[in-house]
Amino acid sequence: MKKVLFVCDGDNFPQGAFRFVKALRQEEPIFVKGVFYTPIDIEQLISVSYIPIAEPYVKLKEDERRLVSQSVEKFKSHCDGSNIRYHIHNRDEAWDKALLSKESRFADLIVISEDLFCSNADTDQPNFFMQEALHGAECPIVVVPETFKSVDRLAIAYDGKKECMFALKQFGYLLPQFTDLPAEFVYAKNDETDAVPDRELLTEYACWHFNNLATSKLHFEGKKYFSAWLEDKKNVMLVAGSYSRSAVSNLLNRSFVDHVIHDHACPVFIAHA
Repeated sequence: MKKVLFVCDGDNFPQGAFRFVKALRQEEPIFVKGVFYTPIDIEQLISVSYIPIAEPYVKLKEDERRLVSQSVEKFKSHCDGSNIRYHIHNRDEAWDKALLSKESRFADLIVISEDLFCSNADTDQPNFFMQEALHGAECPIVVVPETFKSVDRLAIAYDGKKECMFALKQFGYLLPQFTDLPAEFVYAKNDETDAVPDRELLTEYACWHFNNLATSKLHFEGKKYFSAWLEDKKNVMLVAGSYSRSAVSNLLNRSFVDHVIHDHACPVFIAHA
């Protein structure tokens, strides 16, 4: 049995993310802990800050808690209908990255929405709050688009470094049911050779963990074109290494994972060393 954190804010209940949780439950019993934040709406917060009386702020908080309650009820109903054991964190306050970090320290996996996470504040994903979640998580995290239906194949981002191999191992340990799927190890570098770092060692390891694997060298800059390449792969999941830069740094210099999330191209599994 695995412990999964299901994270949601306001009434942005992620149907795609829950379909992924439900798919996990079909393979084995799981325990899901729902963590619900009040919605982040920057325009409302700014307007309230200029009002010298407390009543509008109190009404705003009541409205926020009502939205959270709606998502909580959906979560309960979905879990009951899917025979999933669950617990709801006893809080409904604003986004708190420290709380997520601590909760994830005692969890196997986090599942969040690729489209909706803190979208009241910024719909341009991954927004600042998602980046904080991806950076601060202390367990692997899966970011799931609302269009999610199933995982039929894997694309494993590979560069020969320890982060990608750690992600690969964590993925195999946590989600072994997916290792029977066709798995493509993808190395992207804009040069003329077909060389892949440590290809023989990679094959030696992977052949004992994946039943249907291939290795590809893509001759383009991954940051720019990897997301477009993924969009041609139906029902694929991307496995990627550590999301290591800070949220501020990622706002200035987005990685290829950022582009995949931005385009809602596919579910993304991200591990943390």
